[in-house]
Amino acid sequence: HVVEFGGGLVQAGGSLRLSCAASGFSFGDYAIGWFRQVPGKEREGVSCVSGTDGITYYSDSVKDRFTISRDNAKNMVYLQMNSLKPEDTAIYYCAVALHSTTILEVTGWSKSWLYDYWGQGTQVTVSS
Repeated sequence: HVVEFGGGLVQAGGSLRLSCAASGFSFGDYAIGWFRQVPGKEREGVSCVSGTDGITYYSDSVKDRFTISRDNAKNMVYLQMNSLKPEDTAIYYCAVALHSTTILEVTGWSKSWLYDYWGQGTQVTVSS
């Protein structure tokens, strides 16, 4: 079970923090990723944090603006989004990949088909 929340409307240059609550599996062992999708376009990998070793990954489009973190004690993952741009507008999804860090790195963390469980998505809208 995966649920995202924290989306909303923000002006360009502003910040939002998305949260992802996940349950039903050994949370700390597996990677959690954030993806986003705009109607008519493919789902895009935004960021990922691996399981036991907590390695973080970012797409080039959000690197240095977004920060992913996880709190295994609370079964939560967060995506802090700063310096938001209108092109960040999308539905943001949280997803769980029941794979090791090695698999993520060999296959590519941003491959959506690697992820086994998905949330329903939360809308982020950045106005210019």
